[in-house]
Amino acid sequence: MATKNTGALAGIKVIDLSRVLGGPYATQILGDHGADVIKVEPPQGDETREWGPPFRDGDRASGASAYYVNINRNKRGMALDLTKPEAREVVFKLLGDADVLVENFKSGTMERWGMGFDVLSKRFPRLIHARVSGFGSEGPLGGMPGYDAIVQAMTSLSSCNGSPESGPVKLGVPMVDMATGLNLVIGILLALHSRGHAGTGQFVEVALYDAGLSILHPHSGNWLMDGRTPKLLGNAHPNLTPYDLYPTATRPIYLGIGNDGQFRKALTVLGMAAVADDPRFKTMADRNAHRAELTTLLRDAFANVDGPKVALEILKAGVPAGPLNTIEEALNDPQTAAREMLVERNSYRGIASPVKMSRNEAQTRHTPPDFGADNRAVLREAGYGEEEIDQLIGLGAVVENRLG
Repeated sequence: MATKNTGALAGIKVIDLSRVLGGPYATQILGDHGADVIKVEPPQGDETREWGPPFRDGDRASGASAYYVNINRNKRGMALDLTKPEAREVVFKLLGDADVLVENFKSGTMERWGMGFDVLSKRFPRLIHARVSGFGSEGPLGGMPGYDAIVQAMTSLSSCNGSPESGPVKLGVPMVDMATGLNLVIGILLALHSRGHAGTGQFVEVALYDAGLSILHPHSGNWLMDGRTPKLLGNAHPNLTPYDLYPTATRPIYLGIGNDGQFRKALTVLGMAAVADDPRFKTMADRNAHRAELTTLLRDAFANVDGPKVALEILKAGVPAGPLNTIEEALNDPQTAAREMLVERNSYRGIASPVKMSRNEAQTRHTPPDFGADNRAVLREAGYGEEEIDQLIGLGAVVENRLG
């Protein structure tokens, strides 16, 4: 399964106690780029193992839903019951040579177990303790649980997504969770860089609530500058015109105009160059002021063309445009293949790392681990003998079979 590790983070050891999405997505990114990630699950397993169908081989008992498999590659799997002191001692042993601990327990849980940052920073001064939380530990919601869709609603992301007909709509992907994971990776890398100078680790936290607010652009900027609240524009942009999805004779296409030069180029492809000189549409401010009239003109122009064909012509002219693809079309697109954005290893298939590096390319060294698959191997590496391992299993501190 393993291959030679040439990743940029080779030599970095991560103990991953997190579950669901934000934390596991972050640790998969670290693993893709060479970190040795040990995923430690509770006796019930990461709950996303049950978030299906689909399940691997159509078997729910496998505990390998597509949701779990898609965010847990490049990790080795352990299972510990951290309510037992013997299991917590195993974690302490693993942290002896670890660089990063990632967890997403409710605020106070690690502290109650005697594993808070105040304890860990003294025992392991170089350790970076990274946490995903719902709302952080401060404020009226401090310590409370959070899920992506709830935070989307609370941070106003849903209020600016949708159309007048649909009303506010949750984003179609768990953007808050994934933005949290991305920010956690950034925080960990910042802390690793800082440790190189200061010699000590630190506590890193990313709250879903904070991450949700951070991606509210440009609506947050619009409101902070002049109190403008977002309107439900469907596929349109609040600050740019034309920047919208247009029906065609075949497939809808998205046209994204960011400046006056692009506007002129796109209209030239459409045989409408004269429209670029119309006083109503000469500048972005003009076009925004006459959005409805311009939308009508463009919809009429696109109505009888082949969407993908004209989108490619516009794109070749230097203007962002593209067809509305299904997921099948997107994943089978020649551009996806050219960018090597699909990973296939044995029976595993996934989306590759989007970070392309000239020397330290991302690798798939491990496919997503089965529950507790690496219990014994990891414990042996940590210095445990076979009798000690058997004893830990007998105590239920190390778990071999998933509960439930």
